[in-house]
Amino acid sequence: MGVRGLQGFVGSTCPHVCTVVNFRELSEHHRSTYPGCTPTIVVDAMCCLRYWYTPESWICGGQWREYFSALRDFVQTFTDVGIKLVFFFDGMVEKGKRDEWVKRRLKNNREISRIFQHIKSHREQPSRNMFFIPSGLAIFTRFALKTLGQETLCSLQEADYEVASYGRQHNCLGILGEDTDYLIYDTCPYFSISELCLESLNTVMLCREKLCESLGLQVSDLPLLACLLGNDVVPEGMFESFRYKCLSFYTSVKGNFDKKGSVILAVSDHISKVLHLYQGEKKLEEMLPLGPNKALFYKGVASYLLPGQKSPWLSQKPKGVIMEKQAIAINSEVSLYTDSDSKPEAPMCTDSDSKQEDHMHTDPDSKQEVLMRTNPDSKQDVPLYTHSEIKHKLSVGADPELNPEAPMYIYPESKEEDLMNAEAEIKQELTMVSNPEILKVARMHHVHAESYLVYNIMSSGEIECSNTLEDELDQALPSQAFIYRPVRQRVYSLLLGDSKDGASTDPVVKEWFVYPGNPLKHPDLVRPLPMTVPGGTPSLEVLWLNLEPAAQSQRLDTLLACFNLSSSREELQTVESPLRALCCLLIYLFVQVDTLCLEDLHAFIAQALCLQGKSTAQLANLQLDYISPRAVQLGSLFIRGLTTLVLVNSACGFPWTMSEFMPWNVFDGKLFHLKYLQSEKGYAVEVLLEQNRSWLTRFQNLKAVVCKACGRENRRIVGKSPWTSHHTGRWGRQGSSSHRTSPTYSHSRQGHPWRDQGSRQYEYDHWRRY
Repeated sequence: MGVRGLQGFVGSTCPHVCTVVNFRELSEHHRSTYPGCTPTIVVDAMCCLRYWYTPESWICGGQWREYFSALRDFVQTFTDVGIKLVFFFDGMVEKGKRDEWVKRRLKNNREISRIFQHIKSHREQPSRNMFFIPSGLAIFTRFALKTLGQETLCSLQEADYEVASYGRQHNCLGILGEDTDYLIYDTCPYFSISELCLESLNTVMLCREKLCESLGLQVSDLPLLACLLGNDVVPEGMFESFRYKCLSFYTSVKGNFDKKGSVILAVSDHISKVLHLYQGEKKLEEMLPLGPNKALFYKGVASYLLPGQKSPWLSQKPKGVIMEKQAIAINSEVSLYTDSDSKPEAPMCTDSDSKQEDHMHTDPDSKQEVLMRTNPDSKQDVPLYTHSEIKHKLSVGADPELNPEAPMYIYPESKEEDLMNAEAEIKQELTMVSNPEILKVARMHHVHAESYLVYNIMSSGEIECSNTLEDELDQALPSQAFIYRPVRQRVYSLLLGDSKDGASTDPVVKEWFVYPGNPLKHPDLVRPLPMTVPGGTPSLEVLWLNLEPAAQSQRLDTLLACFNLSSSREELQTVESPLRALCCLLIYLFVQVDTLCLEDLHAFIAQALCLQGKSTAQLANLQLDYISPRAVQLGSLFIRGLTTLVLVNSACGFPWTMSEFMPWNVFDGKLFHLKYLQSEKGYAVEVLLEQNRSWLTRFQNLKAVVCKACGRENRRIVGKSPWTSHHTGRWGRQGSSSHRTSPTYSHSRQGHPWRDQGSRQYEYDHWRRY
């Protein structure tokens, strides 16, 4: 992440670039300098997840109550000193950074393999140096922050660009994150999250001006330096020989010098003494060995230019490819101002006051009320806007191509056909759906972090899911990527239309999902799966824009149809919130996976009931006799199911409140693990429920709902039987075992390898249970 070698260089060779600062003092100085303006810090949330996740246990699926409490304390600490926080999350992976994304996911796979080896050898959680963030942490952090009343935004590209743009445009106090790219952007000050002491509010500020002084460069030279060193756009190996030549010359002049930081000093010296000498007289490709990588290099340099900025290294007459990042950033910036008729001038100070009505929602632990911004006419956690409100909001965030004043930034020396290809690519993305107004509604919910993956599916037809704690050697439990794929396929049908007998014009979604055996060389090409909704599948206009009471019933019907649970609607309606979402997920899981047994069901239900009566401190103090690798997988599998529920709920127009899917309301990793171990040992239900008689009736009712629904699908949930190492269950392990190709019902089946699919286009018949 960021510029290769820059973090270590700053720490070892240029420590004066790092200055200890205090946010309380900075806030007071900001208020005195800009009276009436609220000091604002823009937070790169993806960089902060490891810092925020402070619970000791991380292996069991997540300590979500503890995590929510840690987030609440973080937010409150800044609120107490008058600092407003604005959080940005990555909304999608840019195509140019896909290779880097894949490289990190494959590295994570190796780390997960070592984690499971440790669990099997020692029956305990590995030490913190093997820490792996719980599945779904980024997704649920968005909703946790919104529950805490925080402004939370989701980017239309990787977040660092939008963070830097927002910080500069709104005259923010600074950026809080952990990415050396923030030293390269010409934006507001950059503060380190890893160095933050929350009690004192001290941290380290990394000063790009001091860095430039040390290197003999100007701030406008930093993008050029970053690309020559290597970053997420320009591969590190592209200029390896060039850097070696710079280093050889530099060390010959300087004599015996510390080579660890010399590369950066050598390249900087070449920029300041050689490239500057011919700047304006020669083009970059005449001074640097760009070769066939010229376009990529220019793209890398231009990727650091924020709206309104220019680079002296890109001063030639523009001939080519549109600089999409700036157009996207301008468009997304405009869309943030949904309460005014025009975009404010930059730079500016944002005020913490909002014209939205403030409502109170309860905290999951202490039952204290916390601020949540909602639409006053809706009972949803996520605001649903009327048709007229949406039209007004969308008119503010118009496309940049419709705005004659929106600047266009172009790479130099690119061919005319490149421009045509770029425009065709943009048009192709927009044709995933035929209704541009619906796409804009999806975009608005995406930007305001109110939905999950819906806009990605509709705009580009490409989604991804990072690593999950799954044991590649376990044949009995399939990967979550395949268990929940039929649900996603029905969502694709809802958002994009049905597949028509495999026609070449059918919509296809590219899935970059990490699972054992997947080398991630190409995405899985997945077609929509037709679904049956009572009364017919409603249009997205009905699901998203219709405020009639009948539409709410259609939303719920559609959600249940996505999980193939329409026949269980009546039973699920008798279950109170938030346990009905739990039942929905458990029914689906137990129908899909034969190797789940009655003891697993008891553990899931018992932990959900016991969770309601426990405080954060009680959950933190739970002790486990040992760690079971199977329970670790089940915990992660359940959390991925909750993220799937968030996707379906978003696509169906929010028939249920998002709070029903939030893990701090229905799941605790250690508590589930404890109930799993007890259930595996054959403990009575009364023991699982901690001798609480009031929970026993609820337990039996929930169990009856799940078992009855599974019975309709010819799935009888039975007690544990001794699974053998070769048992694959109803689902085979992808990439290492088999899958079903026959539509008939069987408990054990051999088929073709998961990845041996020829065109890799997955049809729905392969994913049906029977």
